[in-house]
Amino acid sequence: MVSLLSLKGKVWSGYFLAFILLLVSYFLIFYTMQRSVQETDSVTHTYNVINRLEVLRGQVTQAETGIRGYVITKDVRFREPYDQAIANIPVLYHELKGLTKDNEVQQAKLDTLKALIDERLGYMARGLASFEANGLTIIDSLRVNREPSKRIMDSILVFSAHLKAEEEKLMEVRKNKLTGFFDSTQLIAMISLAIAFITLFYSLIIFNKENKAKEKAIERAMQYSVELENNISKLRATNLELEEFKSLEKFTATGRIARTIAHEVRNPLTNISLAAEQLTDNLPPTKESVVLLEMISRNATRINQLVSELLNATRFANLEFRDTDITGLLEETLDMAKDRINLSHVDVEKHYSPDPILVSVDGEKMKLALLNIIVNAIEAMEKNGGLLILKTKKQGNKCIIEIRDNGKGMDEDVLKNLFEPYFTGKLKGNGLGLTNTQNVIFNHKGSIKVYSKPGQGATFIISLNIQVEREPVG
Repeated sequence: MVSLLSLKGKVWSGYFLAFILLLVSYFLIFYTMQRSVQETDSVTHTYNVINRLEVLRGQVTQAETGIRGYVITKDVRFREPYDQAIANIPVLYHELKGLTKDNEVQQAKLDTLKALIDERLGYMARGLASFEANGLTIIDSLRVNREPSKRIMDSILVFSAHLKAEEEKLMEVRKNKLTGFFDSTQLIAMISLAIAFITLFYSLIIFNKENKAKEKAIERAMQYSVELENNISKLRATNLELEEFKSLEKFTATGRIARTIAHEVRNPLTNISLAAEQLTDNLPPTKESVVLLEMISRNATRINQLVSELLNATRFANLEFRDTDITGLLEETLDMAKDRINLSHVDVEKHYSPDPILVSVDGEKMKLALLNIIVNAIEAMEKNGGLLILKTKKQGNKCIIEIRDNGKGMDEDVLKNLFEPYFTGKLKGNGLGLTNTQNVIFNHKGSIKVYSKPGQGATFIISLNIQVEREPVG
């Protein structure tokens, strides 16, 4: 009896200690997940501040562009950007004040920035009034104000850049904290798993003297193992979501940069086009002037086209969704690439799911996205001996498409920049094909991953949502 009581005491004390350790680990996991959510919100908040700062600076530039266009053309329509900026700047300023209300230093800097912007807008307003009061004519007083006005604009750009740099430092700190919390969560999960195995081992040794007690210990250990496996599955799912979030965040940042570049390029480009038109209309035509003005117009049009292509490859587009069988979609895409496949003597292997898989997609855009991957695969392989493998399967509520080639492969540096605009290893490529592919897949709320090593080909894995089968009506 004493031995049995001693055994039970050891069992209960061992399980009590394991329970306390697991409870502590679960509490720490919950705590780190909560803090991760808070830090994610902080990163998003800082991103919003940076975005508003960019928009505010853009509005000041837009106001200046509108004034310049109005003065050059004397057409009141060119003044619209100025009027819009005048209306938007106070709103953006109040938004920034609200977003930075917890940061007194940034609030003070915003007040200084606002004073500079008001002074710059004051120069613009006075210049505009003088211009209109003198019959749309530039007088000497306007020319005198150019230099102080330019100095103020330079100060605005420098000051806003300082504000942005401070926010980016803050974002970096918060990102590091977020990474630390995720690392801590993984460590705690591993410790919890170790506790479970230690508990199981302890149970097997103790309950070796009593079958009934051993069976209870195994049952409890199995229960703990299931709970730990569920937690590990949740953590893996969270890590996967974080990776997809980082990809989407990078894509969104690329789109924001593209829009900023487009804005900064198109403003002077408009001025160049307007100036070329004015010169064409007002100067007596000569052989040399005609050639030069045509050259200016042609290259301005080309630059505008490049900007448009960049924007199209990075903006979220409107899609026309239809229920589509993924096998038929891939077959239509292969038919579009048939000539390239035949010319390069590429063999195609198809491993499609035996059961139909319906996805809700914009068929034409998705075919172009898949075609970009297939064409890149063909061009990465030797003309003779190339092998293109296409696979589809259903995985839970996802449709998985795998496109693999046996080409030259890619190293880590190429993989990191693969979806960046204008990044290409082709002599004649524009570097927007895979950017557009990623854009289309993200528009469909899907994901795309690439696995490759030099000399071992490349594998693109695309995940799309499966169309839920609808109940028949009536």
